[in-house]
Amino acid sequence: MNEITMLLQAEPLIRSALREDISSEDVTTNAVMPTAVPGTVDLLCKEDGVIAGLPVFARVFSLLDPAAAVNCLCREGDQVTKGQRLAEVRGDIRALLSGERVALNFLQRMSGIATYTRAVADRLAGTPTKLLDTRKTTPNFRIFEKYAVRVGGGCSHRYNLSDGVLLKDNHISAAGGIANAVAMARAYAPFVRKIEVEVENLDMVRQALEAGADIIMLDNMSHDEMRAAVALIDGRAQTECSGNVTLERISALADLGVDFISCGALTHSAPILDLSLKHLRPL
Repeated sequence: MNEITMLLQAEPLIRSALREDISSEDVTTNAVMPTAVPGTVDLLCKEDGVIAGLPVFARVFSLLDPAAAVNCLCREGDQVTKGQRLAEVRGDIRALLSGERVALNFLQRMSGIATYTRAVADRLAGTPTKLLDTRKTTPNFRIFEKYAVRVGGGCSHRYNLSDGVLLKDNHISAAGGIANAVAMARAYAPFVRKIEVEVENLDMVRQALEAGADIIMLDNMSHDEMRAAVALIDGRAQTECSGNVTLERISALADLGVDFISCGALTHSAPILDLSLKHLRPL
């Protein structure tokens, strides 16, 4: 995550998370540590996975103590193993104690997403198909979750509703059909926006092609229907398959030859990566 993105987008959300956890004061820490004492604590890995979110983890502590420093012993995207020492955090012990849970919440969630994404992406290795995330993200956590997908080897679909046109079933119904929906989108959207149409059967594929869709999303179609759809499209539009895509199912989809596979499970179903801060000691 680059510095500008961190300052403009991520940092306000990190501050909000800290305010949620410390509404007035950290009563426990202030009771046992009434004055500033420099200290250090180790970040340990409790299971194998892919690490993501180290810059966010570090920013939590620097917001609480500008002098805090995180010495990372691994890099973003590294495969890490159970028992590995990943970083050493130094700073005011009060900041280390007060920031521990928020810092770990970010890092565990992001690393879990990166770990799951890497496992899914590995099953597409050697194919031209790109793995995409979706907008099925945790409210106010999208920037972190989509970043973690990229660290894990996936790519971003639309970041939000302003990024592109995706005409789903309800948009098509509202417009009175695929042809009308695409025509209205062409007339309204900036010319740099691609227009994607979600379809559920071969008849809708034909309508989307005739309307001039840039991307056709094959949603919740059978494997045989998707194969027939790809043959029908024949390169006249980019293709994406979607709907109940999981790690267990991804290998079966890899042979379809679609340009993209979108997977909501990357962000809504990935378990956390178990990490902990241990061995806190004064300096």
